[in-house]
Amino acid sequence: MTSTTAPDTTAPTQEPVTPDRPRTTLTRRLSPFGYLSPTIVLIVVLMVIPIVMVISYSFRDNVIVQENSVFAGLANYTTVLTDPNFLAALKNTAIFITVSTVAHLILGLAFAMMLNTQLLGGVTKAIFRIVYILPWLFTIAVIAVIWRLLLDPSGVVNYVLQTLGLLQEGVNWLSDPGKALWAVTFVNIWSGYPFFMISLLAGLQGIPNDLYEAAAVDGANPVQRFLNVTLPQLRPVIISMAVLDLIWTSQQFALIWMLTGGGPLNVTEVLSTFTYKQAFSEYEFATASAAAVIVLLLTMVLAFFYVRLQKER
Repeated sequence: MTSTTAPDTTAPTQEPVTPDRPRTTLTRRLSPFGYLSPTIVLIVVLMVIPIVMVISYSFRDNVIVQENSVFAGLANYTTVLTDPNFLAALKNTAIFITVSTVAHLILGLAFAMMLNTQLLGGVTKAIFRIVYILPWLFTIAVIAVIWRLLLDPSGVVNYVLQTLGLLQEGVNWLSDPGKALWAVTFVNIWSGYPFFMISLLAGLQGIPNDLYEAAAVDGANPVQRFLNVTLPQLRPVIISMAVLDLIWTSQQFALIWMLTGGGPLNVTEVLSTFTYKQAFSEYEFATASAAAVIVLLLTMVLAFFYVRLQKER
């Protein structure tokens, strides 16, 4: 009797393929940079390279206007730091940003608390929100044109003040050396407070009512509730907004340039307008680069504190 054996159709056992772990790990680590590469290229081209070029210009003389520039060391920085116009611009910038930031916080908090109160109805709050947010909706060019007309000697501001008996004759607010800086600061305050109002209003709406109820049970009056409940709860928002406003206001250029151009007699000259004039009016690109680097360093100090505050939060 012949026995037949069925052929073994079982597939041969294959040894498991060991993955290339180093290559896989490297690919996994580099893949996020592949997605970020377009943004990184844009940042390098539009930010890093120009900053490096400006820093290099600040250490050379006769840049851009002449083909062969020479190394000047710190001479451009010495020229800028000893220039009376630069020192005046630094002083004006300090006054401009300090007064603007303080006024933004006070007005923003006052209007935010008014819009957060329970004494006003929903329709009334909506109307006030539209009115208070209007300055933030206008562009800088529109704001400058509006206020140049309002502050003209024959403008609405002088007419109202004369009607109330506060002025005997029209004042040219933007051409008077004693009033121009304060007029420009007032316009900047008017155009910037809505952003603070919105941010602080969001912070107020995030404060639990239980804290106010507990303070009322303990016998705290409205002023004590504001000082011991509202302000401590808003402290992170207030500090962050103040540092941000210092950075933004220190870089304000368009509004001042379109209102006064840094005049009269340089009383509204700030660091941004001084740098612009050095580069495009006097064609001193080397000293303009040095001034720009100084402004960059001052801004980086403020940015450092802002980032540090955000990390603490």
